[in-house]
Amino acid sequence: MKGLRFRLAGREPIELCQPGLSGVWVVCNKKKGVSVVQRYAKTVQEAMHDGCECIGENQSLVDAARRMEQLDIGVLPICGEDDRLKGMLTDRDIVVKALAHGMDPVATTVGSLAQGRPLTIVADASIGQALDLMREHAIKRLPVLDENKRLCGMITEADIATAVSAQKTGQLVGAIASEQPQHF
Repeated sequence: MKGLRFRLAGREPIELCQPGLSGVWVVCNKKKGVSVVQRYAKTVQEAMHDGCECIGENQSLVDAARRMEQLDIGVLPICGEDDRLKGMLTDRDIVVKALAHGMDPVATTVGSLAQGRPLTIVADASIGQALDLMREHAIKRLPVLDENKRLCGMITEADIATAVSAQKTGQLVGAIASEQPQHF
């Protein structure tokens, strides 16, 4: 797309001269200088974090907590021996569901905290579908599956903020903020 020239009706030609941050292009016009144009993501794959590390369902909560610390994250997908997504584990789950109930974090497996089937989306789904799911279920993170139903990434509230308009981001944040907190 770099170097692409086009003319808007009744205007001078402009050229996309370089990509900037996620979805942003710098537009060059020799007479009028440089301006920035926002290009919003159309698919989940355009907005998501590529790659996603799982924690094995048979690993301990201590293993998970250490991995979260190393990666500086607060959530890990739980994958089974079959390499399929089994659930999601948050730092809050470790504290509220395990430690607060006297469970031994060395002996307790991550899989024992996996509840139900996790909500997912496919990489080639529209960004609108991801927004709808995240708003409807008031979730900040959505695991992304490839065409073989294997985990290939994660789309987060922060990804959405850089991939869609401020209005759509605000609607998502409002839906999440208005949801009652879950107590276990």
